[in-house]
Amino acid sequence: MALGNSSNIIVGAAQVWVYDDTLTDAALPAYVSGTKYGTTLDGDDDFRNIGFTMNGLEIQFQPDFGEVAVDQVLDVAKLFKQGMQVNLNTAFAESTLENLLVATAGSDSDLSTVAGNPTLNLKAGTLGECPIERGIVAVGPGTGDCDQSSNKERVYVAYRALSIESVTVSAKRDEATMFEVSFRLLPNDNGSYGKIVDRTVA
Repeated sequence: MALGNSSNIIVGAAQVWVYDDTLTDAALPAYVSGTKYGTTLDGDDDFRNIGFTMNGLEIQFQPDFGEVAVDQVLDVAKLFKQGMQVNLNTAFAESTLENLLVATAGSDSDLSTVAGNPTLNLKAGTLGECPIERGIVAVGPGTGDCDQSSNKERVYVAYRALSIESVTVSAKRDEATMFEVSFRLLPNDNGSYGKIVDRTVA
C-alpha cells in the first residue's frame, strides 16, 4: 500500500508583489502559456515586486466558533461558526522606503522626493481616516515531481490586505534591517478573501 505521494510536498520560498489598491480578478494579468506568472507580474506597472523576504510567507485561517451546551452532555453539544479571520505574514528583507510605506499602511502621497532625496513622511493620520487597502499576489513553487518542478507554480491572491500590526524599524550592528509585517485580509463583496491557484506554466 502506498503511503502517499511525495510529489505533493512543496518546499521553497515565494515572491511577493503589491498592488496599490484593492484587487479584483479583472485587474490581475492573464496567464501566459509558457511564461512564469512572476515574469508576467514584473511586466505590469501596477504590480511592484517587494524583493527579498525572510521567514517565508504564511497565511493563517482563524475561524471563531460559538458553543451550545446542554445539561445532558458534559462537552458542548454543537458548534456553530460565528466569525472568521485571515492573516498573511512575512518579513520584507529589503528595507526600502517603498516597502516601509506598505508595511506601515501609508499613503502613496507620504512618499516623495525632497531636494533630490527620497523622503517618507511619517504621519499619524486623522480621526475617521479610511485605512489603506492593498492587493497582494505571491508566486511560489507548486506541486509536481522533480522533472516538472520548473513548470509548476502556486499563485496566492489576496484581494484586500491591511497592515494592522506594529512595525519596527531598526539599525543594529549584528542584524539586517527588515520589516516584519502582518496583513489582515478582508473579504470582497462576494465574501472571498482571494484564491490559491496551482498552475502549470507549460
